[in-house]
Amino acid sequence: MPVSTMSAVPEMSGLTLDIRKSTDIAASPEIVFETMLEEITGGMEGMTNTPMKLRLEPWPGGRYWRDLGNNTGHLWGHVQVIKPPKLLEICGPLFMSVPAINHVQYRITAAGDGSTLEITHRAFGLLDPAHNKDVDKGWQNEMDRIKKHAEKK
Repeated sequence: MPVSTMSAVPEMSGLTLDIRKSTDIAASPEIVFETMLEEITGGMEGMTNTPMKLRLEPWPGGRYWRDLGNNTGHLWGHVQVIKPPKLLEICGPLFMSVPAINHVQYRITAAGDGSTLEITHRAFGLLDPAHNKDVDKGWQNEMDRIKKHAEKK
């Protein structure tokens, strides 16, 4: 006879994630937006430091997915808002294989001769406690890559 197991549901305070990052970049909003799109598709790396082969359809409702080839992969979300070169919002499960919803906002504003890039990632659901630490580190790496590549252009 099969054995049934039960697990406790996490406390309500452990069900959310709220990460906000900001950096100044010595490049125009147009360059930062273009670089950001390049990085969140071809440049984004997973935990093994290998490209994740992400694809983005850059229009409202467009899909954002990880392409593993042969019609396999993971749906990460959909474009909720896109207003080049100022704003991109994506909502969906992203990289989480748990019951969760994510909302990521990339906001670019002109700042003197350059730009400010703000990334906000909010999520709620049955989140793994490690997500807060790992995701914070991942967004910092992503922001650093965008800054580095935009400033080289």
